[in-house]
Amino acid sequence: MIQAKRIENGVYLGQLGRLTFEGRFSWKNRILAFIFERVRIKIGPFNPFEIQFGGKDEREPSTKDPFFIWFYIDEVIAVARGKSGGTAFWCRCRHIASY
Repeated sequence: MIQAKRIENGVYLGQLGRLTFEGRFSWKNRILAFIFERVRIKIGPFNPFEIQFGGKDEREPSTKDPFFIWFYIDEVIAVARGKSGGTAFWCRCRHIASY
């Protein structure tokens, strides 16, 4: 079994809630490939709702899976093109403690 690295990505809406995706990733050259294995939904003060998917597939993520090709990264922003051709932007922000 290959020990893949872990990734979590999400949309955070402060006190309103969050939607996060967690799984495995591999990073080779400028390509970040990933396989999400669970999604968590948290609304307000309620406990998160979690959905597992993906089964027992333990292979390392590759370009057959969703991926991003990074073309700009600095201390504040990262920009990449996804497998489907869309452009994604991330910015570094202050992490607020979980609620």
